[in-house]
Amino acid sequence: LASKFRMDFPQLLDAVAVTLITDKDKVLAAKKEAEKVYDERDARIRGMKDSEVNTYYSCTLCQTFAPNHVCVITPERPALCGAISWLDGKIAFEISPSGANQPIEKGSVINAQNGEFDGVNRFVKKASHGEIDRCSLYSVMEYPMTCCGCFECIALMLPEVNGIMVVNREFKGITPSGMTFSTLAGTIGGGAQTPGFAGISKNYILSDRFLQGDGGIERL
Repeated sequence: LASKFRMDFPQLLDAVAVTLITDKDKVLAAKKEAEKVYDERDARIRGMKDSEVNTYYSCTLCQTFAPNHVCVITPERPALCGAISWLDGKIAFEISPSGANQPIEKGSVINAQNGEFDGVNRFVKKASHGEIDRCSLYSVMEYPMTCCGCFECIALMLPEVNGIMVVNREFKGITPSGMTFSTLAGTIGGGAQTPGFAGISKNYILSDRFLQGDGGIERL
């Protein structure tokens, strides 16, 4: 692990110490400290809006198993896995300019309600090896973002009630769609763009931009 850190960040690190904690009480104390750090990070970005920035960030870490998947990260839409915010992407690019997190100039607006921008489309087409032409950041129905397999939740349209259903990874039962989370994930994962389905993070549900192109939280 220490060697990996030095390899990934050669210009930032001279020495690395790795400590493994096995005592339960110490692990819980360390977990609480880590959660505090994450809460502070989330607070920094909570007030930011997509309209206030001209640059979004990509994440292509999952292309090892989903070759055409491109995650577009904005201040109001974290990565599908929930682990990378817009600030994380920005910092990651500054640390490793040739890494998986690259800047995306959003460009001109094509559809403001759905969150479609010509700059994002150009980037996604190139990064998906020409497989995906268009990407809407705020819609599950029209050109939704591709899905890898690491998403925290799945959002999908239920035609029977003309509403949106969201299921989280921890739920093991049958959903109103008639499928389990794992079955749904196997259907839409691997880098596919599947209209009517989208992988999302839990925090995105709380965003003002949550699927606004399809009616937002009121259709949940």
